[in-house]
Amino acid sequence: MTFVMGPALLFCPADRPERYQKAAARADAVILDLEDAVAPADKQRARGAILAQLGTTGVEPELEPSCTIVRVNPAGTEEFEKDLHCLSHTPYRTVMLAKAESAEQLKALEGYQVIALCETALGVLNAPAIAAAPNVVGLMWGAEDLLASLGGTSSRKDDGGYRAVALHARSAVLLAARAHGKEAVDAVYTNIPDLDGLAAEAADAVATGFSSKACIHPSQAGVVRQAYAPSEEEVAAATALLDAAASAGSGVFKYQGRMIDGPILKHAQEIVRRAAVEA
Repeated sequence: MTFVMGPALLFCPADRPERYQKAAARADAVILDLEDAVAPADKQRARGAILAQLGTTGVEPELEPSCTIVRVNPAGTEEFEKDLHCLSHTPYRTVMLAKAESAEQLKALEGYQVIALCETALGVLNAPAIAAAPNVVGLMWGAEDLLASLGGTSSRKDDGGYRAVALHARSAVLLAARAHGKEAVDAVYTNIPDLDGLAAEAADAVATGFSSKACIHPSQAGVVRQAYAPSEEEVAAATALLDAAASAGSGVFKYQGRMIDGPILKHAQEIVRRAAVEA
C-alpha cells in the first residue's frame, strides 16, 4: 500500500469517530490523532474507535488506508507501545511519529511508512539523520511544541509572522526532507478564522517547496488545496515558457526580457505538474 500525499492533510481527533468521514471528504488525507488531540484519559477509547470503524472483518475500514495517517505518541512511551499494538490490528501502515528526535526511534516503526514530526529542538537538529531513515517518507515541523521545548511562550510575533527561531526550524526541516528525497509538510495554522493569513502562508509553502500543509479545521483544507492548485494564468505562462525553451533548443535563452536557464524551467515544470495532479 502506497500512501498518497496530497496538499491538504487534516488532523482529526481519534476519539471522535463521527468526524472521520467528514474529514476525509474535505481533505486529501486524514491524520487520526492519538497524541495531543486526545486527553490522556481518553487515549484507550480513541484506539478503540479506530478499531471499531474497521467493521467485522477488520479489512474494510471507513477510511481508505492509502489516504490515512495515524499520529502516534512519542517513541519510548507506554502510550506509543499501546498505539503500535492497536495499529497491528488495522490496515493502516502510514504513521506520523510525534516529537521525533532521532533516527534510532524509527527502528521501532519498521514496516510502517513514517512521517516524522520534528517539533523539539533535538528533533530539528537531527532532522537530516531522521530524513535519511529508510522507512521515513516525509518530515513535518511543529512550531508550538518547538517553542515549548525551548522554554519560549509563542512561535509568532504580534503581526502573525513567525519568530526567527521558528523560521529557522521550518527551513531546516524542509531542507533535510528534500535533501533526502522525502516529502515535506508545513506546520498547522492555529488561527482558524484567519483564512486570509492561512492562504498567504500556504502560498509561501507552495513557493518554497513544501509538498503539503497540515490543517486543524475542515474550513482550512479548501484554502490549502486552492493554494496548491495553479491558476489558469500560471499554467498558461508556464506552458508558454516551456514551449519557448523547446523552440530555443539551447541551455540558456532570453524570454520576455528574462534570462531563462535550467532552474527556471524546473519551476515551470512544477507548475504544470501540479496542474495535472489537480485535473
